[in-house]
Amino acid sequence: MSNVTLRIGGRNYTVACAQGEEDHVSILGRLIDEKVEAMGAAKGQNEVRSLLFASLLLADELYDARQAKAAATSVPEVAPALERIAQRIENLAASMNSA
Repeated sequence: MSNVTLRIGGRNYTVACAQGEEDHVSILGRLIDEKVEAMGAAKGQNEVRSLLFASLLLADELYDARQAKAAATSVPEVAPALERIAQRIENLAASMNSA
């Protein structure tokens, strides 16, 4: 186990992490700090409330990213079905023209 000190909202927090994960945890801490700093006027909140709001903002971004990913992965699944439908329409149009 390793310890990493994160500076969030002007305060230091020491957290434990697995050996080799120190850089990753530091990056995550900086993301949280950026959210706390971006809240600006909400800085007057107490520490727990500030961290809660920063967590909610990050969770909202994660939710949006997951929704976008889900939408992007569903497009390839729909494409073959649309191609089959288009082919049926073309076949029907061709049969109507030959009749």
